[in-house]
Amino acid sequence: MNAIQKIEMEQMRLDMPSFRAGDTVKVFLRIIEGEKERIQVFQGPVLRVRRGTTNATFTVRKVSDGVGVERVFPMHSPFIERVEVISQGKVRRGRIYYLRRLKGKAARIKTRTDW
Repeated sequence: MNAIQKIEMEQMRLDMPSFRAGDTVKVFLRIIEGEKERIQVFQGPVLRVRRGTTNATFTVRKVSDGVGVERVFPMHSPFIERVEVISQGKVRRGRIYYLRRLKGKAARIKTRTDW
């Protein structure tokens, strides 16, 4: 292992649960406003998980007041307090971008029962 890999291993978080595209997750973010700090929750289905070392990311989509909001989270960010897996979805693709054009009942994801 070279020096760069050692530094990357020190920066990685090992407390992240395993999840994949289609799973509904709750991401608890640490928000700093001035001198105050609070926790904000972002909940929705995971559209994509990009694996890697320190550059791993995952994309979560939620619908807020009828408007779809997507956010890309760095997997090993210190601003993420924790991630909870709410349900595991049954999807046939690794990236479920087709949810962007669906709304209402059509945008539901079936729950996986084999876990």
